[in-house]
Amino acid sequence: MRVLLLGAGHIGQTIARLLHGSGDYSITIADRNLDALDRLKAQHINTLIVDIDHATQLATAMHGFDAVINALPYQYAMHVASLSKTSGCHYFDLTEDVAATRHIKQLAENANTAFMPQCGLAPGFIGIVAHHLAKQFSQVDTVQMRVGALPAFPTNSLKYNLTWSVDGLINEYCHPCEAIHDTEQIELLPLEGLEHFSLDGVEYEAFNTSGGLGTLCETWAGKVRMLDYKSVRYPGHCHLMKTLLEDLQLKSDQETLKSILRRAVPATMQDVVLVFVTVSGIKQGQLVQEVFARKVFADRNESQPLSAIQITTAAGVCSAVDLFRQKKLPQRGFIRQEQIELPDFLANRFGCAYQQSRQVESIS
Repeated sequence: MRVLLLGAGHIGQTIARLLHGSGDYSITIADRNLDALDRLKAQHINTLIVDIDHATQLATAMHGFDAVINALPYQYAMHVASLSKTSGCHYFDLTEDVAATRHIKQLAENANTAFMPQCGLAPGFIGIVAHHLAKQFSQVDTVQMRVGALPAFPTNSLKYNLTWSVDGLINEYCHPCEAIHDTEQIELLPLEGLEHFSLDGVEYEAFNTSGGLGTLCETWAGKVRMLDYKSVRYPGHCHLMKTLLEDLQLKSDQETLKSILRRAVPATMQDVVLVFVTVSGIKQGQLVQEVFARKVFADRNESQPLSAIQITTAAGVCSAVDLFRQKKLPQRGFIRQEQIELPDFLANRFGCAYQQSRQVESIS
């Protein structure tokens, strides 16, 4: 399968190495960052210099490929998906942006190729887990999805380090959040709904953020009483982000906020990803609750270290592409994350990264 991968950042490089190393993909990674491309070229991965803001260059680059994986910032999703349709390429991405996903769904109508956005951690894997648990109930009452990409060693007041895209981080803090409340689809404000919980002996907080549900609200509309998604952070983070975004009005000047975060908040490769899903409802005539809780840690291999967010995000999109290649997913039109069967995902050579993580046994 001939795959064009757009974006040679940390996630893109991990995706490229995984697919190239499998031996089943002819992978070419495109970017305008020459240093990043040179690092991949040294590993015998095909590279292509492309100005991602130049539509003609981008369209030309897609010629001759079976599929495009978009690992660029979320704001490129609509544009790249449109060019993929014109070029006759299957399309996969990592976007958490709700508007972009709705646009891509429209593009997929009557298309001869497949469109599968949101193939990361959240949205992505978290939706696969929630759907798998929920469909085992004869009647579903509540679905709660909680995900955190956190520094293993928080030291600043935000109790946070940059572990993934700053653009994506601020986007999910600033846009309305989909949910189902009393069987009705609603929108909630970001940074609201603050809650606290302890998992595996560590205290956390969680609050509303945008995009993590993927298409689950549509899939479970009319079938569940309560369904929501929240991002997990260490206690105190939400209050400080509300100060920045609301009190200091940086929500209306997001570029300044992104600049501040990039300048003042260090990135880290020493992180941990927390996945915590609870589903309650009626099973065999009884009200019961099922829980899926995992922690995925960074790989500290000295020759090629990987952060937990690199591992989990790359595992999501590589598994989706691999299952598509194996024809375990529809071959045309819009593909939802919840169309992936969790056992298939965890058995996949890429998805097994979640199997090798540590399952959390005690939750309070």
